[in-house]
Amino acid sequence: MDTRYSRQILFHPIGRSGQEKLGQSRVAIVGMGALGTVLSNHMVRAGVGFVRIIDRDFVEPSNLQRQMLYDESDAAEHLPKAIAAHAKLTKINSAVTIEPIVADLTAYNAEELLADVDLVLDATDNFQVRYLVNDVCVKHSIPWVYGGAVSATGTFTAIRPGITPCLRCLFPEAPNPGEMPTCDTAGVIGPIIHIVASYQATEAFKLLVGAIDELNPNLEHFEIWHNRHQQIKVVNARRDDCPTCGEKQFSFLQPDTQDGQAVSLCGRDTVQISPAAAMTLDLHALATRLSPLGQVEQNKFLLRFRVDTYTLVIFPDGRVLVQGTDDVSLARSLHAKYIGA
Repeated sequence: MDTRYSRQILFHPIGRSGQEKLGQSRVAIVGMGALGTVLSNHMVRAGVGFVRIIDRDFVEPSNLQRQMLYDESDAAEHLPKAIAAHAKLTKINSAVTIEPIVADLTAYNAEELLADVDLVLDATDNFQVRYLVNDVCVKHSIPWVYGGAVSATGTFTAIRPGITPCLRCLFPEAPNPGEMPTCDTAGVIGPIIHIVASYQATEAFKLLVGAIDELNPNLEHFEIWHNRHQQIKVVNARRDDCPTCGEKQFSFLQPDTQDGQAVSLCGRDTVQISPAAAMTLDLHALATRLSPLGQVEQNKFLLRFRVDTYTLVIFPDGRVLVQGTDDVSLARSLHAKYIGA
């Protein structure tokens, strides 16, 4: 341990005792896109003992400009991000246990995936999933670090349930779809990713080694192209009437009772359709059935089926990304036509 982590141990606020705490810690990272690749790099290189990486998506060429763990071969093979990241991270530090989860975080699995860790790091790209993370963390008293980046702007804050305001204290309602810029609509430059994720990682280290007095008490906002930095004091923003941390109503943990959830992914010309219950698809059998109808590409993690101007990306857990439309009704129709109920 001395050789690998020697420079980190020499940093007095961590030291040998802090390094031992890092090695005994369990962290979950939700999202393995741009922020997630930087966060996981920091956690694994720092020697955090267990790192669970959760992502629903696969690597595409447009990711490579900012998602630092991936390369052209990952995109060419359509590897799930969690799988591609796991392959890279295990080469960085074989002593860390890294658990890749190829899944969408939902009300059905959020507690199973998040409730057994010491810290959750937010690397997602939408508020609905962040509210889900917030529900789990408040319910189980798990600290987490919120972060977001788009264009040249970024935001982060550390949340300690019962002590600091939770996410719904700060943002009582999620922005409506289309109201907020996304990486797919406003673009993003790589440096803002590293700035936000590095601040998140620093707050994570403070939490894991017990340096609570050194935590940043603010909601920090950066705009690095025009050199703007805003600190928003939120220490007194905790609300007794907050549905989550005040009234303990964990509404985002209530499963969707529909026959399956379909949501348009903002700015991506893609609709994700998720099954209403846990299932396992036989991708090989499905490929055999679909191959006479269109172009089929398959690896052990997913199946891509191209027909007309649409591509259906099908995962073993039953999730389907319908690419080429943002029309939920059309996506459901394509799903029903080619995959069935």
